[in-house]
Amino acid sequence: MAYFVESFWGERNNGFDVLYHNMKHGHLSTKDLADFIRERATIEETYSRSMTKLAKSASNYTQLGTFAPVWDVFKTSTEKLASCHLDLVRRLQELIKEVHKYGDEQIKAYKKTKEDVSGTLEAVQNIQSITQALQKSKENYNTKCVEQDRLKKEGATQREIDKAAVKTKKATDTYKLYVEKYAVFKADFEVKMTETAQKFQDIEETHLLRMKEIIESLSNTIKEIHIQIGEVHEEFINNMTNTTVESLIQKFAESKGTGKERPGPIEFEECNTSSVVEGIKPRKRKPFGLSGIMKKEKDTESVECPDADSVNFPDVDDEGYSIKPEATQDTKENHFYSSSDSDSEDDEPRRFHVEIKPVQPNNSSQYTMPSLDELKVSIGNITLSPAISAQMNQNSSSEELTKSKLSAPSNEKGNSDLLAWDPLFSSSLESSSSVSLASSSSSARPTTPLSVGTIVPPPRPASRPKLTTGKLSGINEIPRPFSPPLTSNSSPPPAAPLARAESISSISSSASLSAANTPTVGVSRGPSPVSLGNQDTLPVAVALTESVNAYFKGADPTKCIVKITGDMTISFPSGIIKVFTSNPSPAVLCFRVKNTSKLEQILPNAQLVYSDQSQSDSSTKDFWMNMQAITVYLKKLSEQNPSASYYNVDVLKYQVSSNGIQSTPLNLATYWKCDASTTDVRVDYKYNPESMNVPGMLSNVQVVVPVDGGVINMQSLPPAKWNADQMKAYWKISSISEKSENGGSGSLRAKFELSGGPSKPATLAVQFISEGSTLSGVDVELVGTGYRLSLLKKRFATGRYMADC
Repeated sequence: MAYFVESFWGERNNGFDVLYHNMKHGHLSTKDLADFIRERATIEETYSRSMTKLAKSASNYTQLGTFAPVWDVFKTSTEKLASCHLDLVRRLQELIKEVHKYGDEQIKAYKKTKEDVSGTLEAVQNIQSITQALQKSKENYNTKCVEQDRLKKEGATQREIDKAAVKTKKATDTYKLYVEKYAVFKADFEVKMTETAQKFQDIEETHLLRMKEIIESLSNTIKEIHIQIGEVHEEFINNMTNTTVESLIQKFAESKGTGKERPGPIEFEECNTSSVVEGIKPRKRKPFGLSGIMKKEKDTESVECPDADSVNFPDVDDEGYSIKPEATQDTKENHFYSSSDSDSEDDEPRRFHVEIKPVQPNNSSQYTMPSLDELKVSIGNITLSPAISAQMNQNSSSEELTKSKLSAPSNEKGNSDLLAWDPLFSSSLESSSSVSLASSSSSARPTTPLSVGTIVPPPRPASRPKLTTGKLSGINEIPRPFSPPLTSNSSPPPAAPLARAESISSISSSASLSAANTPTVGVSRGPSPVSLGNQDTLPVAVALTESVNAYFKGADPTKCIVKITGDMTISFPSGIIKVFTSNPSPAVLCFRVKNTSKLEQILPNAQLVYSDQSQSDSSTKDFWMNMQAITVYLKKLSEQNPSASYYNVDVLKYQVSSNGIQSTPLNLATYWKCDASTTDVRVDYKYNPESMNVPGMLSNVQVVVPVDGGVINMQSLPPAKWNADQMKAYWKISSISEKSENGGSGSLRAKFELSGGPSKPATLAVQFISEGSTLSGVDVELVGTGYRLSLLKKRFATGRYMADC
């Protein structure tokens, strides 16, 4: 029905103005609806995050007793509820986009309508103006008629009456003219106003239908989510129904049961006087240690005890002491050096062999040295716990351990040598590598080797930040999956147990190139892996390692291409594996990555790490570990390399946004002058503290410049080394910082005399490393209880850092 056509006329003809403004108000209502839905989405997002935190906290509740499995039901249900509300947030955000899109369409439609009704607006203005003019002419006409009648009645002169008649006639003609014009304008106004009113009504009907569709979509979305929430509640009810008291009791009995064999009967045995002389069998003694951690000795009675036929009475000397019979070498080895890993607390301990020897002179060298060897062997065979005994081979002497420790770094030289990663650096300069495992104290701790093993680690995410097309497109980073697998035959020898107060922790991460293979050393206050218990606050260490790749072209800063990537590695002590495996629901390890505003992309290890996708704060990201997956993974690592004290796990990778040359810690510019007989090279460098979150020192700076053309002599300042086989010049700078000369700026100059010139300008390469800071400013903290951060190691180093003229 045409409501607008019938209802917006009136004496003042203001219906058009009312309808036009009503159309504009439609856009305001659309905007208000979008704001309303956005507020609802914010409420749902907050609720979803709260439910997610509640689900995490369910894992931190006590896992002791028969009620422990119920927390898993709560956790699963709460996570599903959080997921439902998060899905509602996503769908509401999509609906908001639709509302905004409709609002844009409204604006375009209003502009078009304004042009279409411009004729109606003109007709309205005409009818309003002609109505006013008509009213005035009518009043003037009435005034003149009354004036003429008054003069006639008062007997005025004929001249005055004639003048009044002329004025009356003029007013009459004007009045009639306006009446005629009003009739014309009125007809045009009615036609145009009718069409416009119907147009406005059509627009409003379309607007209201669209708004109603949006609201219907909103209500259906909420209804569907509530149905899902109802299903989650129904599933929770069913799970609690299925979780009977009997099943809880059964699970507890199966997981915590101590055995089904009852004590057997013991019969009275008469004393056998013939075996009294042999002595009473030693009482069983349990080694001191924490429950569930100490490893018990295995029953070796079948190996140690002689056959019944070979049992002899011991020889007795003149004073009544039993004389120890001589034992063969095999017997000594079987008795003294035997070890086992039995978990039974009731097994027989190994027998002690005691021999009293006569006192010998203290100055006897033959006596002193064997005593030292015996002490070393004895110390090497002391077993503190499974974690320590797994690190030591009890059949090896301390000299063998020392020799194997020293040989391990040389075997891994290919992994630790920074020069070996770049084709510009030669393997012949191994002795010049300033950072190697052999010179680092972290070599005392076995690190995770990068060799291929039988255990397949969780794969890295499929996507990876892409490098800007250009010179760096040829940079091939060393492929590195999350947490490289292990092989027991390639693992380095074990280290001595770590002290409880301060333990040396080395977190070496294989990011890209030199940043991946330089060991790091830090002091941790965390407990030794042998002393962890289920109720302890478990220590973990974190390493943030970043790699900066850069390509400089001449002295033009606009042509500099930069790529910065980073890795986060968590190091778990080996003792934590027993805590995880003995606890069916260990506390969830949650951590927060802060200062992420400079990160373009974060790629968590999808199989080991969960992330909170609902976070709106761009400066922080929350993550938590999949405890079941990490327990299985660490257990496999332990089986492959039982001698390791710590196991490193890659949890996430990230790419840092770069701002060209301003993001490089060391700016470079190269200049070449090539003649037939000589070549002059100059390398200008400048320390850039603004690229770092906390300005730090660049250590072990090395610059390599290849020069062809048959170099027969080199003059350089500062002095450089020339390698004729590789045709490369090497500069070494111990450190560069703000405290260096000229604020860290300087030049490297060299003049080469050639026999087959001229030379061709080549690409030079630079390496350096910085400890204690990162380029991105990223920081990490642990969230929740159950764990503590014993060490946070930050560093960055060069990947492919090159410069052309």
